[in-house]
Amino acid sequence: MNEAIVTIDRRMLEALVCPITQAPLSYDADRQELISKAANLAYPIRGGIPIMLESEARKLD
Repeated sequence: MNEAIVTIDRRMLEALVCPITQAPLSYDADRQELISKAANLAYPIRGGIPIMLESEARKLD
């Protein structure tokens, strides 16, 4: 099943940082992820809620 794409509030995105590095995140709307280039991780967004747990993050190639 495809999950509906949810638009993330830009103010919320600006307030969120990587929980590991405290670095800013970028938003990947197509994949519904928040990207931490500093940690080389992508945190999923499920139902409009960012899941900011390292155990849930995908390692970037």
